[in-house]
Amino acid sequence: MAANRGDSFAGAMSRIMGRGGVLGYYQGLIPWAWIEASTKGAVLLFVASEAEFYAKSFGANDFGGGIIGGMAGGVAQAYATMGFCTCMKTVEITKHKVAASGVKPPSTFATFMDIYRREGIRGINRGVNAVAIRQTTNWGSRFGLSRASEMGIRKVTGKENGEKMGAMEKILASGLGGGLSAWNQPIEVIRVEMQSKTDDPKRPKNLTVGKTFSYIYSQNGLKGLYRGVTPRIGLGVWQTICMVALGDM
Repeated sequence: MAANRGDSFAGAMSRIMGRGGVLGYYQGLIPWAWIEASTKGAVLLFVASEAEFYAKSFGANDFGGGIIGGMAGGVAQAYATMGFCTCMKTVEITKHKVAASGVKPPSTFATFMDIYRREGIRGINRGVNAVAIRQTTNWGSRFGLSRASEMGIRKVTGKENGEKMGAMEKILASGLGGGLSAWNQPIEVIRVEMQSKTDDPKRPKNLTVGKTFSYIYSQNGLKGLYRGVTPRIGLGVWQTICMVALGDM
């Protein structure tokens, strides 16, 4: 996702389909998305539930407890597993773009080892701080806003005294929380740009979160920082229903 690209959601979908068909949508699935998905969920559910429990034991309400639990879980999963997985998924996608230009790219594992030899663990985890910021705001928002939505639904349905919520009520609350949590899309755009292996002479070297923000904003303004927000809302709704509503159940 180069900062100077202005594709719409529909345009990006057409371009991906044209290059690789349906399989184009699954770039980076094996093994990086598999590794990430099989570890980050466990880390999130364990850490978030513990943090939310202790926050409430110290007097936090459902909204505050949800935010604290989600933030703790998001930070834990970012540094435990997501940094190198998201970096290598970005490498995989960049590799497909290079191949489309007619140049044979090295394999993803060869790229992984090359980065490790040159830059060590820090290189493999490039952009992990942006991932951590994204995840702590992601899950802090998702849990917190889901709990706030639950409080509203309880008020409307007369379940303010702790009565059990129905499955559809839980799903509705989590869907609302997940959709609203996409406010932090600029952090995701920054993360992708920091981990991108595409050469761009205009892009500053040794990117930090702040430098990347300034670069994207200078190239595309506020619109550039919210590129891809539509699919991100859908992803947020789906993930929050799975991790909050179904996790509670």
